[in-house]
Amino acid sequence: MKLLNIISDFGLINVREECGVSGIILNNQGPQTNITAFKLYYSLYALQHRGQDSTGIVVFDGLKSRHVKSMGLVSEAYNKQNIKDLTGYVGIGHVRSATEGTAIIENCQPFTINFRGSPIAISHNGSLVNAKELREEIESEGRILMTDLDAEIIALILVKELLKRNPIEAIQAVMKKLVGSYGLTIILNGDLYAVRDPLGIKPLCYGTIDGGFAVVSESVGLDTINGKFVRDILPGEIVALTKDGKVRSVETEKDPKTAHCIFEYIYLARPDSVIDGKLVYEVREKIGKQLAKEHGVPDGDIVCPVPDSGIASAIGYARESKIMYLEGLMKNRYIGRTFILPTQESRDMAIRLKMNTIDTNLKDKKVVLVDDSIVRGTTSRRIIDMMRKSGTDEIHLRVASPPIMGPCYFGTSMASRNELIASKKTNEGICTLIGADTLEYISIEGLVSAIGIPEEKLCLGCVTQKYPLKIEGEKTRELKDE
Repeated sequence: MKLLNIISDFGLINVREECGVSGIILNNQGPQTNITAFKLYYSLYALQHRGQDSTGIVVFDGLKSRHVKSMGLVSEAYNKQNIKDLTGYVGIGHVRSATEGTAIIENCQPFTINFRGSPIAISHNGSLVNAKELREEIESEGRILMTDLDAEIIALILVKELLKRNPIEAIQAVMKKLVGSYGLTIILNGDLYAVRDPLGIKPLCYGTIDGGFAVVSESVGLDTINGKFVRDILPGEIVALTKDGKVRSVETEKDPKTAHCIFEYIYLARPDSVIDGKLVYEVREKIGKQLAKEHGVPDGDIVCPVPDSGIASAIGYARESKIMYLEGLMKNRYIGRTFILPTQESRDMAIRLKMNTIDTNLKDKKVVLVDDSIVRGTTSRRIIDMMRKSGTDEIHLRVASPPIMGPCYFGTSMASRNELIASKKTNEGICTLIGADTLEYISIEGLVSAIGIPEEKLCLGCVTQKYPLKIEGEKTRELKDE
């Protein structure tokens, strides 16, 4: 994905995008079927939370590829007619949340390129740390890049390797050149390939569907199309799903070191997804229980979540603290794009459009407010201001992630270090700024315990400022064997 450079304490910091990928291959349908496209459409709908700025579907019938790409939500991009016209037995799809300046149709995935009369299509979730170097290498060879996408870089390297090797060996050669995170779905020679980065930073899994296979970023993408989960793609693994119904797995990395992203469990993934063997809802509920254990429970009347990602943690907190769970905030789940005038009044209206208070539940109440994270602090402050206007007596904010001290380099959309409130202010300073009565975060140890994966197998860079891959200007943590 495109990396936007902004100034940080160390110089250049890259802001990443969040994405979701899907791929489907049907073995009992003719090449003119549009069932593949319809199933991709529904799987992308289930992954919409991973990207809301653009989406695309590419299908292949053995002779010709067809695609629909559009800015906006899945519901806005596709209709019965354009999906019906997408005929082919194999296809891949993508949803994307773009960084500022990259939300243009040219950067909409999947990325497609022709090779020896057949299309290569790639959908990418993640971010390449060495994208700049790879881009310069490609350009030094006289080749021209048409987009800002990491997917295009991967495609051009893959084409070069395919001139010398078979598809599996070519993908292995590409992986040796990529540094960073990636969950890939690829159409190559009419087959579907799933590829996960060697550290398993980004999630990817596959399953069976009636007459074929599906690959998705999260298991909910399988559930929606009545698929049956088989397993997670292993870190560093290539899984080839062929047009004749065969499955071939190649583990390119024998090194067992992993660095699964903690923010998938805290915020990014849907709570009903299973990622690397862990049900996200269960993890978040355990986070809430751990929060209640770690800090003295305030004298609260209700436990209230910041919807949606704070709900499961708030339920866990309420169960552990024995304080009643009651929603005081309601999220509007039907918001597309909004035109915002540059005034404070319009910004306040935008916040209330996305979230509104249930005044009766909040008035004269001492509230334990549970949120997934605090990044800049602006959203927390506005929510707390809304609650104060509803007559809330006390607000005790409890946060389901440790303080975010560093930016993410691997595909989670975060601010620069200079914008991260926890990197500049003490806990007390943050509490005062956002207007809470008290503020407590879960500890790193408590978070790791709730996730249920050993600390050495997780990427904790955003909360420890030690990263699993070498980043210029940042500290690198030592990865340990299993």
